[in-house]
Amino acid sequence: MKVYTDMTALDNIVALNLDVHIWSARKKLTPTDFGSADLPPEQLASLGSKRICDPKDLRVFGTLKSRAVSMLDRIGVRFLGGWAIPIDRVDEVKDGLDAIKTEFVKAKDEFIVRYDEIIHEWITNNPGWESLISGSVVSVDYVRHRLDFNWQMFAVAQTAQFQGSGLVEEVASLGDTLFDEIAKTAKEAWQKSYAGKTEVSRKALSPIRTIHSKLAGLVFVEPRVAPIVELVETALARVKGRGPILGIQLLLVQGLLSLLQSPDVLVEHGQKIIEGQSAGSMLDGLVGTSTDACPDFIESESNGEDEEMPPIEAQGQQLDSLGLW
Repeated sequence: MKVYTDMTALDNIVALNLDVHIWSARKKLTPTDFGSADLPPEQLASLGSKRICDPKDLRVFGTLKSRAVSMLDRIGVRFLGGWAIPIDRVDEVKDGLDAIKTEFVKAKDEFIVRYDEIIHEWITNNPGWESLISGSVVSVDYVRHRLDFNWQMFAVAQTAQFQGSGLVEEVASLGDTLFDEIAKTAKEAWQKSYAGKTEVSRKALSPIRTIHSKLAGLVFVEPRVAPIVELVETALARVKGRGPILGIQLLLVQGLLSLLQSPDVLVEHGQKIIEGQSAGSMLDGLVGTSTDACPDFIESESNGEDEEMPPIEAQGQQLDSLGLW
């Protein structure tokens, strides 16, 4: 089923470019680094690189960049080499990036202050290779200018003169990109928390809530996003409560994740809801039960614990594929 995003989606997004630079602390090896050693000719083999400081001292910068990317992936969708961010979540994104940049700048300042000490430790910890390292050491100013954390936000206008620039194609593919990203998140959640499990903790619902939040913020991207939001909301409502998720409730969540892992099936089911099928009946089909067979957990007045659902085998239910597998 074809997914196409209209150019009017640009009215609801801000494009964001993440601009993070991390010093590699590497220098290219040269024949002179090996003195009189007999090396193969360049057409046969090329030399690699040498580290001039301990990689662990730079690890924090990669970690902070990964945090920024993860946050942007949770909220936005990839677009123009960066992300399309919903306008109503711009402040949230800006606050998140500001906080990460503050940590980045602090880590950079600490690294710069200790730079000479870090280099000395690396040389000391690699006896016999002192000249190889020291001969490639760069100045602290050089390093300072190669550690940076910034971003740019900008609006993209629906201007006719850009029709042939590839912008139309970029916007048109936003829906496909969004459903592909949802499928990737669902697959990762399945492998990490659900595969082979007969029960899971409430924490296992976190990626599903993340999927719901992302879709809810990007409903303008494609008409079938809104019904999928409704489907996920309905599923989460059916597994509310405390205690482990098992039995019919686990079967319901597993069925939902199976659906979310396939962009084509996701679009198909979104279309079915648009055409009149209810999200509730679709979820009933995932577990092959009526709505009454999948009650919410009820807090016991005596001890506040959840009532446990009977094991799947005792229910005698089977998961209806609905064309998912």
